[in-house]
Amino acid sequence: MGVLFIFSGLIKANDPIGLSYKMQEFFDLWKMSALDGIALTLSIAMIAFEIIAGVALLLGWQKKLISWLLLLLIVFFTFLTGYAYLSGKFSNCGCFGDCIPISSKASFLKDVALLVLILLLFFNRKHIQPVFATRTTRLLLLISAVLSLGIQWYTLHYLPVLDCLPFKVGSYIPDKLKVPANAIPDSTEITFVYEKAGKKMEFNADHFPDDFNDSTYKFIDRYDKVIRKGTNAIPEIRGFDFQNSAGTTITQDILDVGYAVLLFHEDRSIALNKWEKGFEGIYQSATGKNIPVYIISSLAPLVKQEIATTGFKDLEVLAGDRVMIRMAARTNPTVYLFKKGTVIGKWSYKNFDAALSTVKQLPAVAATTPKDTTVIDSLLKK
Repeated sequence: MGVLFIFSGLIKANDPIGLSYKMQEFFDLWKMSALDGIALTLSIAMIAFEIIAGVALLLGWQKKLISWLLLLLIVFFTFLTGYAYLSGKFSNCGCFGDCIPISSKASFLKDVALLVLILLLFFNRKHIQPVFATRTTRLLLLISAVLSLGIQWYTLHYLPVLDCLPFKVGSYIPDKLKVPANAIPDSTEITFVYEKAGKKMEFNADHFPDDFNDSTYKFIDRYDKVIRKGTNAIPEIRGFDFQNSAGTTITQDILDVGYAVLLFHEDRSIALNKWEKGFEGIYQSATGKNIPVYIISSLAPLVKQEIATTGFKDLEVLAGDRVMIRMAARTNPTVYLFKKGTVIGKWSYKNFDAALSTVKQLPAVAATTPKDTTVIDSLLKK
């Protein structure tokens, strides 16, 4: 049991911000959005507790306290996974992060099994004996606490050590935008909504009422009703669309070009002065080689104002989907290097020096006329 909690905690410690996003989904659904601001803190604390509690269980430290805490934790987890499964509103609960995605049903059954095992452990805790002397045990617990927090600090600043997201290096983005080849689409049927004597009723084409006629039945609506849910019918990446200030989508241009540098910047939570200098070097080196550079943000107008006094003030800021950006940028901001739609490099703002070194090694690209349709679009609108 202890090993399982340690393993679960370490998997989540690889991407604590991903767990915080999953928490926010629950908060938003339960009308508790006020807690969104502390989701990351709760995520870090819960992950650290899982690891430390797992180590404590293995060492036999404070068996009564730990058995109670683990019992309460698994009851809470079972409630969450049960809700995710029975409500049908979550495809997974994020129990093992993005590296080991399991369905909400599997998560729920797993937690039910764990609950049974922890109950057995709880009622037989008298058999748990300390493995080491008290001083050694405390030292090991301290080490586990430092490591659990240290790993999370590193991944929050330098990106996950194990990248399990669809934006990982080597990913060909156009493929990630497609529905998987083995997908089974939803099975639907056309359903009609009519009103008779003030009462609405629904039926499909095969089950029209025997007394149906236009004089007594008033047409209200028609829609496709899902009668059997499909599986695996969602692309790995959704919302990968970027618009310039004129509202023109230039996503395909970015995916088709030889090289492109993209800075994903979700919001302005990280001060500009912490990444401005590093990115300016990347920008100057890339533009000197005729490699296009863009900033992508869900708050494009505000970000454009933010960079107004920087060395890259003339850079175009593209509008992008917030959820997609949060997936791409596990640190905010994150810079990507694309080559004809393939991710060949990604760096946290803490590693912009490494990004600059890579860009400097790229070959210069022949100058081309940029596909900026801003002026054309404005003339057409007139």
